[in-house]
Amino acid sequence: MAQIFTPAFDTYTRLFLAAIVLFFVLLLLLGPVAALSGYQSRVGWTVEQPVPFSHEHHVGGLGIDCRFCHATVERSAHAGFPSTHVCMTCHSQIWTGAPMLAPIRRSLAEGTPLTWNRVSKLPDYVYFNHAIHIDRGVACVRCHGRVDRMPLLARAHPFEMRFCLECHRDPAPKLGPVDQVTRMPPLGWDEGTHRRFALAAARRYHLDPTRLDKCDICHR
Repeated sequence: MAQIFTPAFDTYTRLFLAAIVLFFVLLLLLGPVAALSGYQSRVGWTVEQPVPFSHEHHVGGLGIDCRFCHATVERSAHAGFPSTHVCMTCHSQIWTGAPMLAPIRRSLAEGTPLTWNRVSKLPDYVYFNHAIHIDRGVACVRCHGRVDRMPLLARAHPFEMRFCLECHRDPAPKLGPVDQVTRMPPLGWDEGTHRRFALAAARRYHLDPTRLDKCDICHR
């Protein structure tokens, strides 16, 4: 009787099955690590922009307030992006011929808006309102980190459910004076002073942690 399978076939079959088992073992072990990695959370990653805008230079060096560029952050769910005319407020006078600013000049000449790419993007099923957080004294640095130290803007925190819930379940320590929300670095209060202020603010705003972690707060 003729032999259908060669001896080598048995060896290759065993290696193939072993590779499948090894793949699933690695997937089981490395899956949680990948889920918490920067690749998944995008923490520390930069995004290509039409112009290489430096927050380190504009915020840290020149002291420009966040609201100058993100003009709707106090009254809208969205912080807004700087328009061409905002950029040209300064750059019609300084660095007027800089090659890196050519997209801005072209935007003005052609009447087409600049298209900025989001760094701190949330999933479509998550509702976030900038205005209410600013109104309660949650500083920009709490979510966006020290942008005054970022030559190119990068995500500072993993905008995952656990990150939001950590704040919503104990909001008081994250609160500060409303007129200081854009301050960088944050206020240098000692822990006791900040805690007393924050607890008083939480009572004033009627912030109830048992309510703030309800699903319909962020999922609408």
